[in-house]
Amino acid sequence: MKCLVVIAHPVHDSLCRALAQHAISTLTAHGHDVVVDDLYGAGFAPALTATERASYYGPAFDANATATHIARLQAVEALVLVFPTWWFGFPAMLKGWFDRVWAPGVAYDHAGDLGPIRPRLDKLRHALAITSLGSPWWVDRFILRQPVKRVLKTALLGTCAPQCRFGMLSLYRAESLAPDQVQAFRARIGRTLSKWARA
Repeated sequence: MKCLVVIAHPVHDSLCRALAQHAISTLTAHGHDVVVDDLYGAGFAPALTATERASYYGPAFDANATATHIARLQAVEALVLVFPTWWFGFPAMLKGWFDRVWAPGVAYDHAGDLGPIRPRLDKLRHALAITSLGSPWWVDRFILRQPVKRVLKTALLGTCAPQCRFGMLSLYRAESLAPDQVQAFRARIGRTLSKWARA
């Protein structure tokens, strides 16, 4: 499959980037064609512009500044998102990527009566979110009820790519892990992505 790996972490030697490299290596080892979109490395501007917002309900979305990112998204069958969870939400960089790239005419179409949107990412078959959190697992799951996972699964993929199989791997207490715990999480990433070759 053609796979897009989106990395959203500003620190070059961060744990997130190491996990992203492991995901890329695993996908490549299984024969997938991997394209990497390093949002910080590419200098992606996350803020939706006034022109882009005004074009949301126009004849066509203004994709002049995001055409490369849009083409990458539309071309792939599998998507891997690697990012830290900050304040139980997306980093601004990744949120901006959704705002500016998952646009009307790209990820979905508006209904004529402004009812439910119509999905356009029909090619997308698999998606995996890999994220790190400083909090313990029970805070994310029982108190906040996994807000990032719910947005990805229901609001984004559920409406723009409803046939896509979604998974999420969350590394909790990421600031105080022992090496063997990180290695165990890396193994989970490897096992998850290796199944894509048989899907």
